[in-house]
Amino acid sequence: MASAAPSDTDALPNGPLDERAVHVCVDMQNLFARKTAWHTPWMGRVLPRVLHLAAALPERTLFTRFVPARRPGEGRGCWKRYWERWAEMTVERLGPEMVELVPELAALTPPGTVIDKTVYSPWMEPGLEDALRARRAETLVITGGETDVCVLATVLGAVDRGYRIVLATDAVCSSSDETHDAMMTLYRQRFGQQLEVATIDQILHNWNCSQLPAR
Repeated sequence: MASAAPSDTDALPNGPLDERAVHVCVDMQNLFARKTAWHTPWMGRVLPRVLHLAAALPERTLFTRFVPARRPGEGRGCWKRYWERWAEMTVERLGPEMVELVPELAALTPPGTVIDKTVYSPWMEPGLEDALRARRAETLVITGGETDVCVLATVLGAVDRGYRIVLATDAVCSSSDETHDAMMTLYRQRFGQQLEVATIDQILHNWNCSQLPAR
């Protein structure tokens, strides 16, 4: 049953979302949620909001995962140096279970789909675009972490490809409060023509899709 029409105060600047919108959830994984060198302390605070959206339309949700190098020193150019610096975060040291989505989100796959990547941007390999093309996507709703790294790379790639983008303000997180706040200011002030910001409740209120549960 379609959700009720949004009020003026809840409306998105570019109108409601439709069945061609896709939720891209960025890197909500154990290696960031647990006590590792990359622990994102307030990922747990945004997880219920991410889960609320993903559970509403799991078949329209794509989960990206950042897959570390298997062992230190792998990778090309600066990434080789990166994995020497972060040797403790390689799959060999962490174990493959740390690459998995947090359990609450992993439970939604399938019908949610996992897209793996080995760099910050999910656009460098064809998996994401293939999945979006199969869903006839025109709009991306973006959640996840980190606001100032992989979310940023996801947003910029989507901008360049002409997608409508809605960033969920209460469902993104970072390990740095300072740069998270700076990025939210940047998103609002410098990408006003390509990017809309909204809360999860606003997004669901504006998602006019027959697959949404009654509200």
